[in-house]
Amino acid sequence: MNEAEKFAPEVTEQVIWRPQPGPQTALLACPIYEVLFGGARGGGKTDGMLGEWVAHSSQYGKNAVGLMVRRERSQLIETIERSKELYFQLGAKFNETEKVWRFPNGARIRFAYLDRDSDAEAYQGHSYTRVYVEELTNFPDKRVVMKLQATLRSANGVPVGLRATANPGGPGHSWVKERYIEPNPSGFEIIVDGQTGLERVFIPSKVNDNKYLDDGYVARLRQSGSEALVRAWLEGDWDAIEGAFFDEWKHNKHIVKPFKIPEHWLRFRAFDWGSAAPFCCQWYAVAAEKVAVAGIHDQIVIPKGALVCYREWYGEGNKLPAGTVAQGIKYREENDDIAYSVADPSIFKVDGGPSIAENMASEGVYFEPADNTRQGARGAISGWDQVRFRLRGDGNNNPLLVFFATCRDVIRTLPILQHDERRPEDLDTEAEDHAADTVRYACSSRPFIREEPKQQRHYRYQGKQKANGSWMGV
Repeated sequence: MNEAEKFAPEVTEQVIWRPQPGPQTALLACPIYEVLFGGARGGGKTDGMLGEWVAHSSQYGKNAVGLMVRRERSQLIETIERSKELYFQLGAKFNETEKVWRFPNGARIRFAYLDRDSDAEAYQGHSYTRVYVEELTNFPDKRVVMKLQATLRSANGVPVGLRATANPGGPGHSWVKERYIEPNPSGFEIIVDGQTGLERVFIPSKVNDNKYLDDGYVARLRQSGSEALVRAWLEGDWDAIEGAFFDEWKHNKHIVKPFKIPEHWLRFRAFDWGSAAPFCCQWYAVAAEKVAVAGIHDQIVIPKGALVCYREWYGEGNKLPAGTVAQGIKYREENDDIAYSVADPSIFKVDGGPSIAENMASEGVYFEPADNTRQGARGAISGWDQVRFRLRGDGNNNPLLVFFATCRDVIRTLPILQHDERRPEDLDTEAEDHAADTVRYACSSRPFIREEPKQQRHYRYQGKQKANGSWMGV
């Protein structure tokens, strides 16, 4: 040490933020392209995202360009305020109008909101090395978020990635759980996308992983809701559904292993149309007598008159023409004797050309308008009440509505649908409700029992349409 160094002032390093041991540290070190971080409240999710950006931008400087989004503008406020506590100390400058941080090394990150598909369209053509999505389950449709992946590119060779946070619950619970949780509920296992080959991983973070929470936080959460809500919030339990619209649902009661449907049971189909959104077609049989079948755990008794959903076709909203969908329906029911069919009444609307129903009829697939009553009025039983009635079952607790285990999309979505906050008697239509609507059409169709094979009634549909939109049958 020379004389100058001996008398130089001591430099003390100031630590503004460091990741906590455990999930936050794993997040910052994770090289995987797509990461879901979190699962419980109080797990340090927002800090993890803000800290991950600092690590990324420190490494790649002016070539690091980030975008952090939430579903609503108001939800960004707390995230921006927390970023100010950290980023100002790093010498970054914030443009309040553009909601953009610019760092001394040239890195920049924008805060924005995505409410609908058109908001995602506004970012097409942009280039980001990091996209952060806060509270992923607030997005009912994954396509809004997935569109942002087209913006992840770098002309300078910077590794790009999507980082998201989420809690159980919310309108997007179903697709988030299916994409990230179900393949490996414990997390940390790399999932390889079968179509793209891209990798994704779930890094779970729970309340006890955050050492900076005050002692009363957990106690306050425990007092804030039902047992299911507390399990979802504190434990990150993706199977704990708070406020489920169909709380009558039980997997071990309503799911049966596929069995051979007796030929004399009446069969019908129900259909919910979707072009950009998913469409759903379900096939049902009406039990003509009581039978015992295998459930996923124990034997299940299906009473006479119960509905058995034995087939499902769930389209992914890839804008298939109505005629093509009709061909797919015919192909799937080639050996079925379909007594009648009901569909979303909207397919009978004529707007400057043939209706969707007419286009499907040209392929030999005919429908009658379904009873679209969602809520009861003037003493009428609502469509949802009819679904609940069948889920509750008969006086012996035997279900009056069951689903083959192969009908995965109705099984995936029906149990987790939530009440609409503004209309508690109706479900939250922002959620993935296409399969549920189809079930409602089926239960409201007044299905009848075929007592004996000799009493089978066959329908021959004619190409003429009644004034009320239904098809004439003889």
